[in-house]
Amino acid sequence: MELKPQIKSIYRSHTCGELRKSHIGAEVTLSGWIHRKRDHGGILFVDLRDHYGLTQVVFSGSLKSKVDTLRVESVIKVQGEVIARSEETVNTALDTGEIEVKAESFEILSEAQVLPFQIAVDDNAPEALRLKYRFLELRRKKLHDNIILRSDVIYEIRKVMYSLGFHEFQTPILTSSSPEGARDFIVPSRVHPGKFFALPQAPQQFKQLLMVSGFDRYFQIAPCFRDEDPRADRSPGEFYQLDFEMAFVEQEQVFEVCEKVFYEVFTKFSSKKVSEPPFVRIPYNECMESYGTDKPDLRIKEKIRDVTQIFTETEFKVFKRQVEGGGAIKALAFEVDSIPSRKYFDDTVKFFEELSGSGVAYLIFDGDTLKGSISKFVSQKESSELREHLCLGGKAVVFLGAGKEKEILPHMGKLREKVARDLSAFDKQQYIFCFITDYPMYELDEKTGKVVFSHNPFSMPKGGLEALNFQDPLSIIGQQYDVVCNGVELSSGAIRNHSPEIMYRAFEIAGYSREEVRRKFGGMLRAFEFGAPPHGGMAPGIDRIVMLLAEEEAIRDVRCFPLAQTVEDLLMGAPSEVSEEQLREVHIKLDLPDKEKG
Repeated sequence: MELKPQIKSIYRSHTCGELRKSHIGAEVTLSGWIHRKRDHGGILFVDLRDHYGLTQVVFSGSLKSKVDTLRVESVIKVQGEVIARSEETVNTALDTGEIEVKAESFEILSEAQVLPFQIAVDDNAPEALRLKYRFLELRRKKLHDNIILRSDVIYEIRKVMYSLGFHEFQTPILTSSSPEGARDFIVPSRVHPGKFFALPQAPQQFKQLLMVSGFDRYFQIAPCFRDEDPRADRSPGEFYQLDFEMAFVEQEQVFEVCEKVFYEVFTKFSSKKVSEPPFVRIPYNECMESYGTDKPDLRIKEKIRDVTQIFTETEFKVFKRQVEGGGAIKALAFEVDSIPSRKYFDDTVKFFEELSGSGVAYLIFDGDTLKGSISKFVSQKESSELREHLCLGGKAVVFLGAGKEKEILPHMGKLREKVARDLSAFDKQQYIFCFITDYPMYELDEKTGKVVFSHNPFSMPKGGLEALNFQDPLSIIGQQYDVVCNGVELSSGAIRNHSPEIMYRAFEIAGYSREEVRRKFGGMLRAFEFGAPPHGGMAPGIDRIVMLLAEEEAIRDVRCFPLAQTVEDLLMGAPSEVSEEQLREVHIKLDLPDKEKG
């Protein structure tokens, strides 16, 4: 909640969002930007805007002609009397809509040049232009409100964390390189030639060291830096997270803190229905089987169902080959009030083909009638078993995909989301949270075929050292977990590995020698050798939390100064070249790629 500031100065007695009927007759001073101008002959109406809102100001006579020459977005100071609007001109869309200010004098504080794009209306200016003039785009109400929402969300998070006994500490920005799944941003050292700092991908090691240092509950609103390609739900270069860690805890106690934070924040800043704690827990393997993703949108009730057994004697050759070759048949069923058009099914099949490189079949259950792309190959027995297995009532559409389970499930997951959106098969007025648990500790790198960490390398494996020594690495479960809301991953976390021997062995399986682990994580290993408590935590993403609450599709719409999709700061001109002297100071010679070769 925004506290009311002391705003009185020579520039204003009130804000542009403050005046009401109770102020009628008062002499006031306002300052702000010219948002709009409307010329009504002998009278000029100006919507004056500041951070707090809009007030309509009326100029006439000589004042009108002077203001008329100013461009919109010029900054002026106005003095005048608050008067009531006539009944027919009251603007119910504005908080100040029952009054206006009759200008008696004004002063130009700053004139605006010709605008590169409009502020009062969205004129679909190119993104690059908007980011170059981001300070102008931030004047638009929706974006302006998003940034205030972000500030308020962070303030509320801090209140909740302190109420739960946490203390806020800051961890270093200049640190060592760490294999945490993305490229580091590296910073050359002037004092130590040939050596580099790295910007932290996360405060992972430091927060664990704080637990070893005897602090019990740590948090910070932490900046994180990763040199990775941009995505709509991930800001290139940097992002912010609520980083927290707790000593002497098990997984459920970490979950309780997370649930408290999300429930308090989302109920405070949204009128939508929010999952009440405890949130649903879904093991990773079950999640993939049911939703085809580890980021399920639980607003969609329909799950992916295995129907392989129903088609063991199918006449449909595509399914028959898959079943005989060890593949699976997966179904998605949606009950509908009316059957979609043939074009809809054709478009959906095309979507799936472009997505997966393979086809998807569909069946339409309409009372006792069966239609669809493969209906002529489906026997009465198979039709009845499908209806019973999928719990279908009257009208329903069923999509059927076939292939190796690991390959077909992600495609069916994306199809599930698309069809649900198309058919409006879920309630958008809710936030449904869940924990995804029991992630595999390791996975095979598709390019190299080597065993690599699948999630967080600092997690404690279930079964500890015994599991690492005697189990197939791909069967080992890490005490790792994610928080997902409406199909968006909001947080990752884990119960940490606090044993040096377990850490050495865990990294050995992923191809790291004992010496390499010691070199990369010497500080943490030293700490573990002097008494380390069991500990765990999470790191919910601030940007994604605000993105969901603001109902935006892209991270850039909830950040003040985001990088462009080209990973450039178009406003400040970064990255930029530096002088030869600066390069010499940090002992660097450039070996640039041949521009002609790209």
